[in-house]
Amino acid sequence: MPSYFLDTSALAKRYHKESGSVHLDRLLEQPDSLSLISHLSIVEFESVLAIKTRTGEINEEARQIARRRFRADLVRHRLLISPPVQERHFHGARTLLIRYGVSEGLRTLDSLQLAMVLDLRQTGLVDVFVAADQRLCRVASMAGCLVVNPEQPGSTVA
Repeated sequence: MPSYFLDTSALAKRYHKESGSVHLDRLLEQPDSLSLISHLSIVEFESVLAIKTRTGEINEEARQIARRRFRADLVRHRLLISPPVQERHFHGARTLLIRYGVSEGLRTLDSLQLAMVLDLRQTGLVDVFVAADQRLCRVASMAGCLVVNPEQPGSTVA
């Protein structure tokens, strides 16, 4: 049973049809697959929807529909929330920023998500990191994650 950790850049594609949405849906609808997100993703998802609404990419009705669909996926356990952020994740994020912040442009919240993924991979809870941010995919691969970018089907990077 494959288990995926979804970064918000990929998660948003589930609720707003755009490049990569079809591939992401195929991944998540595999029989016996497990899809995890972090508590941080819930907050970031609201930010993504707010930006899309503010910039006119979606209207308020589409925003509310996306929010309802997201909540329904959480309630029906189509998406599971990973264990909460721990102190070790902050330390891991700092280490990732020291290593990749300058050379690869790794950003703060991305480093925290990646630190959580690396921890969950180490414990065997996550097999694949799914992100639609090319920079984050590159850094995650460099850090040892198996990565899928839904905008590039067949792009599994180890």
